[in-house]
Amino acid sequence: MDLDQKRPGIRWHTTDEEAQEPARRLPQRSITNASSLSINSVYSRGNSTDLSAALPIQYRTVSFNVSESQERGLAEVKKAKDSATNELSSLDWHTITPEELFRRLSTDSTRGLSDEQIKRRFAEYGKNVPSSPPTHYFKTVFGYFFKGFGSILLIGSILVFVCWKPLGEPPTQANLALAIVLLAVFMIQAGFNAWQDWSSSKVMASITTMLPENSLLMREGVQITTVASEIVPGDILFLKAGNKLPADVRFVDVSSDAKFDRSILTGESLPLSGTVNSTDDNYLETRCIGMQGTHCISGSATGVVVATGDKTVFGRIAKLTNEPKTGMTTLEREIFNFVIIIVSIMLTMIIVVIIVWASWLRKSHPDWINVPTLIVDCVSVAIAFIPEGLPIALTASLTICANLMKKNKVLCKSLKTVETLGAVSVICSDKTGTLTKVLSYPFSPAGRFRIMRLTIVYHQNEMYVTACAIGTTSMTPEAAQDKITMRRHDPTTSSNAADQLRAIAGLCNSAEFDAASSHRPLHERKINGDATDQAVLRFSESLGEVAYLKAFWKKEYELAFNSKNKFMIRTYSLLDTAGLGFTVALNEERNFNPDDVLLTIKGAPDVLIDRCTHYTSQAGNIHPLDDNTRRMIEEIKDEWSSQGKRVILLARKILSREQATSYDMETAVLEGSRGGLTLVGLVSIVDPPRGEIPEVVRILRGAGIRIFMKVTGDFALTAQAIAKECGIISNEPSLVKTIKALSRNADPELAKGKSLVEFDQSHGPRSYTSIVLSGPEMISLNDNQWDKLCGYDEIVFARTTPEQKLRIVREFQARNEIVGMTGDGVNDAPSLKAADIGIALGSGSDIAIEAADMVLLESFSAIVEAVQYGRVVFDNLKKTIAYLLPAGSFSEFWPVFTNVLFGLPQVLSSFLMIIICCFTDCAAATVLAYEAPEADVLLRKPRNPKKDRLVNWQLILQSYGILGLIETLSSFSISYWYLQRSGIPFSALWFKYGQVPSNLDQEYYMARLNEASSIYFVNLVVM
Repeated sequence: MDLDQKRPGIRWHTTDEEAQEPARRLPQRSITNASSLSINSVYSRGNSTDLSAALPIQYRTVSFNVSESQERGLAEVKKAKDSATNELSSLDWHTITPEELFRRLSTDSTRGLSDEQIKRRFAEYGKNVPSSPPTHYFKTVFGYFFKGFGSILLIGSILVFVCWKPLGEPPTQANLALAIVLLAVFMIQAGFNAWQDWSSSKVMASITTMLPENSLLMREGVQITTVASEIVPGDILFLKAGNKLPADVRFVDVSSDAKFDRSILTGESLPLSGTVNSTDDNYLETRCIGMQGTHCISGSATGVVVATGDKTVFGRIAKLTNEPKTGMTTLEREIFNFVIIIVSIMLTMIIVVIIVWASWLRKSHPDWINVPTLIVDCVSVAIAFIPEGLPIALTASLTICANLMKKNKVLCKSLKTVETLGAVSVICSDKTGTLTKVLSYPFSPAGRFRIMRLTIVYHQNEMYVTACAIGTTSMTPEAAQDKITMRRHDPTTSSNAADQLRAIAGLCNSAEFDAASSHRPLHERKINGDATDQAVLRFSESLGEVAYLKAFWKKEYELAFNSKNKFMIRTYSLLDTAGLGFTVALNEERNFNPDDVLLTIKGAPDVLIDRCTHYTSQAGNIHPLDDNTRRMIEEIKDEWSSQGKRVILLARKILSREQATSYDMETAVLEGSRGGLTLVGLVSIVDPPRGEIPEVVRILRGAGIRIFMKVTGDFALTAQAIAKECGIISNEPSLVKTIKALSRNADPELAKGKSLVEFDQSHGPRSYTSIVLSGPEMISLNDNQWDKLCGYDEIVFARTTPEQKLRIVREFQARNEIVGMTGDGVNDAPSLKAADIGIALGSGSDIAIEAADMVLLESFSAIVEAVQYGRVVFDNLKKTIAYLLPAGSFSEFWPVFTNVLFGLPQVLSSFLMIIICCFTDCAAATVLAYEAPEADVLLRKPRNPKKDRLVNWQLILQSYGILGLIETLSSFSISYWYLQRSGIPFSALWFKYGQVPSNLDQEYYMARLNEASSIYFVNLVVM
């Protein structure tokens, strides 16, 4: 029988279920994200392209090394794909039947592989990891020597050697010493570059191992979670929305809404539906094969692993396209532009020196500067102007960055991330899993068979049910458990209301317990699924075993929860009539026909309560839902919401087989869910904030960063209460504004550029403005209202869709804000990618991690360290430049220039000039790079990247016009004052072009000049 006909139907929708409107397209935004610190690895989760287009639920995801140049990258992938096609043409995994697939791979569809099979196949196929890209040692070593100013140092050394011999007549020992020093500096710089590259790569490699990819497999008849590197051909793999495929798989069961993003291989923006049967003879084009590195963006699927490691399509193509692609970060580019300016000035001065020599000195004073001396002077000018300490300072910054990330367990994909974070002015944070707690516990990744010594720390949200309501009565989970226990022990008790609530909570749930943790207490057991489903499933399990409950029912259809519809549906057919006693009311049990279909639905009360016409009372009976009862139920819901709890409504409906088959199954279920539902009960879920969040919010707010909260599923009251607990909202509820405060007319004060922030004496020295908005309210906002909204200090967005989250980010960006976005879910991925810096949690979905620029592996508080260092690295490089320019550039040039133009002795020798530039300045520049943060680094406003440049005219003026001038004049003065005291007046040197005063001995004259040169050197070093 065709497996497509056997599997339960799950529908994929490109329209809103409620509004029946087609998904609207959002404008694309081109993103360039390249860096020398990029982690170019298949498993690094770090290569990304534009995620910001084609939404509602179709979440575009990443592309492997295509972001820097779409056309060039896609051409390379296409070429590699064509090559891979030839290699894969003999494969027939996509054309054989599932039964033949299981036979060939000696695996079982219900039990998976045995421990013995896994051992053998792991020994045969090895780890499921790609081969390392080829290392070009010559190119790498060449870069060590000639990166930065290495080429100038080497050329200068060669020229000075030539000046020594053969041009030197006679050879000057000073030139030989200068050439040797330049060559030594050239070698030292190369060694330093090699050490930095080795140490940084070692640190980054250790960071990437902190984020292993986990997969859900069936082995020995139980579902276990293991790391992707331990997967072997023949494994049964379970996929859900948000998962990245760890290997090539042949699908044997897919939901009808299962879609996969293949842009990583093809660059196509639209997702493709998964199928069980082949749709194309081409292995690369058929939809029954899921390819490693692609993402499941909706629905669910089960597949059999057919290839791992380099044998996958991705592995074959990656071998042909994994040449390292490097680029400069924004900070490196700014430094490069600065160096270009300095080099331009240097070349100009060298040309001036050559012109003066060629047109005047060579004719008028031929004995003053000969060709070797001219060459040494030109080299001296070059050495004087080039800030040799700057590359070392930048290198030190990269090393600091890498070590800081490792210390705080932050996976940072490029230095650009830290730079941008230092300038962030707004952080929009998701709530669930980001601001709220997650449960962490160690777990053996390979279940009963451990291939490698590795312990993974799993993270699960700490959501839990705090109360439930049946009819108009609320109670604790313990009270509901007591009612079920009493009914079990007292047959005269006829009420099964609590049983009905437990049944719908367990049946209408897509979460599953991980079998490998079944021996643990209920609150420690690992659950695979959405955070809300986890809490509801744990609640249902506390009332009775869910597996026992499901044994009486067979799932026929599922509509997965999404952030647009805000509900999920599952339908069941009856397998055993014993299951009716704790699933439906007693009168419904008598009228339930064997062919009837049980429709279960769970979701947001504000969406579902209007569809309910009946409710279950405390006695377990069904009653019409009148206005008074509805009002009392909504009061319970509002009370829980005001306490910061998420409220979920559970309902059901019995469909006759005729109703279920009057249309196709999907249409019948959707029509049936639009009305006539029976409200079984409500549950309230608490989502406690992480302990560090209030302090993190306080520190970031003190740093001039506004923190906003974006919530997908909670009511405005719930979101506001949680924001208050997190410190995101500081005002009392009566002072929190709503959409009514946003006038549709232009505000003349805002038009003048004035801030919306008010100073209110009644609420302390600084009064923050707060507002709460819901997603539906955002739809009607015009530009004037967005202008006002973006001026608030504290904003909470409730019930937002992925499109609305994306719009929030872009509206703030349009108002010149540098936006950071934190999130962990599939629906956060578009806004994570669109933000100036996307920050994901290590416990988040694969798509969110892939889309983000930074991953916080452990604590959300690490963002404070990252923001601080983002500012410190900018401050310290600015200090380094301010230090290098006056003494290391300006003050060294003038002794050479006065020597050429005014005939004065070169009061600072070229040798000492090299010592300053390459030793004393480099040491000080390195120390400045390691300087601790200033006390006010987190007390000042974020810098504006468009205005606060690394090198601006104020810095140039201060370095050259003030500090440089002071250092130059003071050094000249003290040197010539010393010569004056030694019997060599300045008048005896001015325009003399090497003529020794007649009253002085040549040896005495040269000794005093060397001493004056040392004085100039010491004065510059000290100043």
